[in-house]
Amino acid sequence: MAKRSKAQIQTEISQNPSISPKIPFRPRKILKLSNTPTTKPLTSSSSALPKTLNPLTSQSEVNLALQHLRSSDPNLTALIDSYSPPSSFDSGRPFLSLARSILYQQLATKAAQSIYTRFISLCGGEESVVADVVASLSAQQLRNIGVSGRKASYLHDLAEKYSDGTLSDSSILEMDDEALLTMLTVVKGIGAWSVHMFMIFSLRRPDVLPIGDLGVRKGVQLLYGLKELPKPLEMEQLCEKWRPYRSVGSWYMWRYMEAKGVL
Repeated sequence: MAKRSKAQIQTEISQNPSISPKIPFRPRKILKLSNTPTTKPLTSSSSALPKTLNPLTSQSEVNLALQHLRSSDPNLTALIDSYSPPSSFDSGRPFLSLARSILYQQLATKAAQSIYTRFISLCGGEESVVADVVASLSAQQLRNIGVSGRKASYLHDLAEKYSDGTLSDSSILEMDDEALLTMLTVVKGIGAWSVHMFMIFSLRRPDVLPIGDLGVRKGVQLLYGLKELPKPLEMEQLCEKWRPYRSVGSWYMWRYMEAKGVL
């Protein structure tokens, strides 16, 4: 397996303009995944890292991740040196973030933003996007603002899961990654990829590897000079060295691909 040198990667990067450090929460091409958990206990090689990892909510947490990635995978060093570190993760209440992810599915960013803005207005503002309010909206009301009938049913199912106690903002914040993947994929319209994006960009979990995301897979293929797109098992093996900060490693794969005009 031919690895790419730091010099090669830096040369490729120099040929593409730097882009904004914020990566918006938007749909990407995906491949079908099983519900195999993507997180594992820390290995002995991670003994110098904190036993309990905090969300990536502060620059000190991000710096710790970058330090680990530099030492564990020299191939990432050129990317870390070329792009600003992640600092614009989305935040917000879990219910609001999940509703937004449903609305954004399979839509161009501009169209999704327009529908989301009308949805917020229909609910009476972001603070009013709660289960009871969403459940009270009829499918026709949602269709009138551009939400498809299928997505309307997804929003209602999410609201129902909150209303019957299956989910809550507090329980979501307390779940580990494996439990979160299991519980959220019970909601209609929310699959493994959506959960991975939610964990990375909303909950800011540090060790999520979205093995079904095409951008991350293409980034790994180019980073390691692979002839073909890596399959899920190969992704897990190649990115094991990034653990326990695979979310940040994935973030740099998106940056790498966006700079090359792939995404």
